[in-house]
Amino acid sequence: VQLQASGGGLVQAGGSLRLSCLVSGGTFKIGTMGWFRQAPGKERESVVSIPWRGGIGAYVDSVKDRFTISRDNTKNTVYLQMNSLKPEDTAVYYCAADPRRRVGIIPSSYPTYWGQGTLVTVSS
Repeated sequence: VQLQASGGGLVQAGGSLRLSCLVSGGTFKIGTMGWFRQAPGKERESVVSIPWRGGIGAYVDSVKDRFTISRDNTKNTVYLQMNSLKPEDTAVYYCAADPRRRVGIIPSSYPTYWGQGTLVTVSS
């Protein structure tokens, strides 16, 4: 399974970005998809998770009502729409896949497959 994340960039506070994660090489192996982020000097944290088929997203409190995860199984792609961005959202964002279908947000220890990361920088 290969994951290709894209869509990061520089945006002013209050702005929006949409990240994409293209999945290839065996989507049948995927149970849950997640977006994670790692800010400079900090540990990687879970942002949002969603089952690969069916189910809804589960969000960390800091992004609720601002970020929205969605998927298009016909395109093997998961999206993260990020609105009302804040400087504290600045991080490298990673998409990742967990072979098991899970309910709720998954920790970074669960996924087996990881994308390469895309940098999101929010200026104040």
